[in-house]
Amino acid sequence: MIIFMEYAFFNRLEARLRDPLPGQEAQFKLAHKVRQQPADPGPDARIASVLALFYPAANNWNIALIQRVAMERDRHSGQISFPGGKQEPGDPSLAYTALREAEEEIGVPPKDVKVLGQLSSLFIPVSNFLVHPFVGQIAYRPDFNLQTTEVADLVELPLPSLVDPSIIGTTDIPVSSRMTLREVPYFDVNGKVVWGATAMILSELKEVLPL
Repeated sequence: MIIFMEYAFFNRLEARLRDPLPGQEAQFKLAHKVRQQPADPGPDARIASVLALFYPAANNWNIALIQRVAMERDRHSGQISFPGGKQEPGDPSLAYTALREAEEEIGVPPKDVKVLGQLSSLFIPVSNFLVHPFVGQIAYRPDFNLQTTEVADLVELPLPSLVDPSIIGTTDIPVSSRMTLREVPYFDVNGKVVWGATAMILSELKEVLPL
């Protein structure tokens, strides 16, 4: 689809991100039923930023996702997410946090990324993070360099796949040895289950695409 290769597409996306966002209504379309109600962060919520990065590859625009390393005490162990992380005291802005984390985790040079705008923030009660998603675009496919202590794999999501309704389904997901979430909405990305906060952010991004 030629539209995905036109840079005018990103000009329109940038304009859409300046308009009122669909917010929770869009996020909840890919949220488990126990999450389909507003959850307000408390004063002790930790602040984080993530980056939805568009880059060209294989005749399409793609979005960079990561699979987190499996770690016993990490509540998001092994899950698919956007590159991103906690805001540090020296970070001058939330956008800076997203770019810094993307450089640290997957080796994307911040100077080459054009930040197009910001999606709706999302509070994640299980980890007490208030996440601020940013959307960026880079003119080439980066030479991805994974931070192996945190990132197990790069997951490349072609933009045409994101807008294909056939990649959306539901599945049961074990979240501990004693608990399984039933009928969880997810995106099937190259055979990997993308659910939770990442799916909710992708759901809103999908709705603001200027198609």
